[in-house]
Amino acid sequence: MPSTKPRVRRVPIAMPAATSPSGAWFRNIRFSGFSVLMLGIVVLFVVVLAPSLRTLIQQQQEIAQKEQQVAAQRADVATKKRDVARWDDPAYIEAQARDRLLYVYPGETSYLVMGAGSGASSGSTSAVTTDSGTPVSSKLQTPKVDWVQAMLSSVLESGLTEKTTSELVAPDVSGSGTPTTGATAGTGAGR
Repeated sequence: MPSTKPRVRRVPIAMPAATSPSGAWFRNIRFSGFSVLMLGIVVLFVVVLAPSLRTLIQQQQEIAQKEQQVAAQRADVATKKRDVARWDDPAYIEAQARDRLLYVYPGETSYLVMGAGSGASSGSTSAVTTDSGTPVSSKLQTPKVDWVQAMLSSVLESGLTEKTTSELVAPDVSGSGTPTTGATAGTGAGR
């Protein structure tokens, strides 16, 4: 019996000439089922692990920042420990009492020179001012009002009175002898 298969004749076909080496390489790629499966696994791996990797990188940065903060705080603690250790020295305590509090030993005379900075050497007549900018007087002054009595009377009156804020009179602390009303003094009394 003759064979029922038709005879196939193979004819060679000429491929067009490649225009570039990359184009020829791209045409020669053949995708098998295995390569498609591996490509899918790689894409799935990237999609699943990308957020975790981003979180890991952020946490590493936070850890580095916290380590820097801890190192700065340790240095600060070491500085503070040195400062505390200085206070165990009686000579340091004496120097601080003389400088900060202007203490002197009995029999010593203390002089406080004001305005001896650069302004005094240049001969300028600018007045010495406090930190808030008010001028410092060169005359010895006595306050005209007893501030302790004024504060006590203000506290007691505001706590024990039935008057409203506008009816209260603030104590005279200016030394002028004219009391101000509670509304203009802003003492907050009568709450």
